[in-house]
Amino acid sequence: MTTAPHSQLATHDVTNQPEPRADRDLWSGDTALRAAARWAGADATALAEAGRLMGRDEMRQHAENARRDAPRLHVFDRSGRRRDEVEFHPGYHAIMDLGMTLGYAARPWEDAPGGHATHAGLVYYMAQLEPGISCPLTMTYAAVPALRDNPALAETWVPRLTARVYDPSIAPVGRKRAATMGMAMTEKQGGSDVRANATTAAPHGDHYTLRGHKWFCSAPMCDGFLTLAHAPGGLTCFLVPRWLEEGRNTMHLMRLKDKLGNRANASSEIEYHDAVAYRLGEEGQGVKTIIEMVHHTRLDTAMAPAGLMRAALDEAYWWVSGRAAFQRRLIDQPLMRAVMADLALEVEAATALAFGAARAFDGTSEADRAFARISVALAKFISNKRAPVMIVEAMECLGGMGYIEETPMPMLYREAPLNGIWEGSGNVICLDILRTLVKEPLATEGLMTRLQSVIGRDPRYDAALRAHQTRWPALPPEAEARWFAESAANLLAAAYLLELESVPVAEGFIATRLEGQRGHVPGAVSGIDIDGILARLG
Repeated sequence: MTTAPHSQLATHDVTNQPEPRADRDLWSGDTALRAAARWAGADATALAEAGRLMGRDEMRQHAENARRDAPRLHVFDRSGRRRDEVEFHPGYHAIMDLGMTLGYAARPWEDAPGGHATHAGLVYYMAQLEPGISCPLTMTYAAVPALRDNPALAETWVPRLTARVYDPSIAPVGRKRAATMGMAMTEKQGGSDVRANATTAAPHGDHYTLRGHKWFCSAPMCDGFLTLAHAPGGLTCFLVPRWLEEGRNTMHLMRLKDKLGNRANASSEIEYHDAVAYRLGEEGQGVKTIIEMVHHTRLDTAMAPAGLMRAALDEAYWWVSGRAAFQRRLIDQPLMRAVMADLALEVEAATALAFGAARAFDGTSEADRAFARISVALAKFISNKRAPVMIVEAMECLGGMGYIEETPMPMLYREAPLNGIWEGSGNVICLDILRTLVKEPLATEGLMTRLQSVIGRDPRYDAALRAHQTRWPALPPEAEARWFAESAANLLAAAYLLELESVPVAEGFIATRLEGQRGHVPGAVSGIDIDGILARLG
């Protein structure tokens, strides 16, 4: 007896369709991940177990349910009293529970080696499973260093933010086993220019009351939010608890955003109606305080596009390996092989760049910290610019099937632009790169040391590095910041790939991205070891 769906239908037989996949192992099936994670010092045993759990078909069903049954806002109860609550599908909670249990938010703060690199691996997996749920998990992880500016708050909050359990109950933080943290900074009039914020903070003894509007507040059912407001001493960072001992805080949800993607996650527009808040850092030092949270969220926005691209590549490769056209499997046709190899180069480079940044985050010296700031910015910029193009090409490999919601391709496509916007769009990141290189000599030194460390391994790389240095003996004018960032990011990716010693990939990336043996569209390549690159896909 078989319970498989019928292939022999009344009008035709179903043939030339790859068999649906069940459970997948996101670790053992990913050569690039295994090599980069070990190179970065991640906990391979932990990532192997997480890859098995997050690749289960059950988790994919949870993800699909969480996207299909989108979050619902309940502003009032039936009697007209304010609730300001968001209801999620149980699938959302199941994935949140798995992420917290695996230590997505906790690992970097547990004093184990490779904590940030292991965390980055979990981000990579989550991007393949349900990227929207990364948002509250990432902010929970990233809030920890910002909270250190207030030891009393940190004593209460940090143990709960780093607890390996999930507790979605509505209760003050002191009564919970675990907590999550969100962020609310953006206002209508300023956007990335947070110094234009208009929200005010009035001191009242041990706390402040906030009044104002936030145009974007991610994950509004978190237990607390880091936010910026103008106190008497200037723009200041605050922690706004969602729930107080005496009841609900007056943080009111005005509406949920109707977004292009990221549908399992609730993003909201909020108002503070004299909401209780606690100061982090000194008055007037709000940007300096919250930048630590932003810095850590950037690691995740640098890693997420690698995971999205990996999911698209995996789906495309499975399809072209199981489908034939013109009497040959698609994967056996030279032009398709060229396209797949070029897409694989994008994934390998993005993965190496993100794990390289994570390795720097795990460093303990000032030089490590400075290099982390520049390397994560370069990775975030270049990988998010390439993800949408790469995912569209992977979608095209499936033809019309790739445009259908039953495949993951539409979801991946909708997610592709987000990480390039979140925590600084392209121009903001490029200006931050220039600013970092001006203000932090250790960042410049660290970048050049990394780029020069592989000189002599490939003459084409050496020539590209010389050309970069000739073109920009000093920092570029602002109008050339994107060109400079792209060139530096490509060189850094090539340096990492040479360190990883995957010869076909490193040589292919250098030939196409540095030497110019590539056109302007994916698959327009020449002179690369296509067979060697594709061999890493299984």
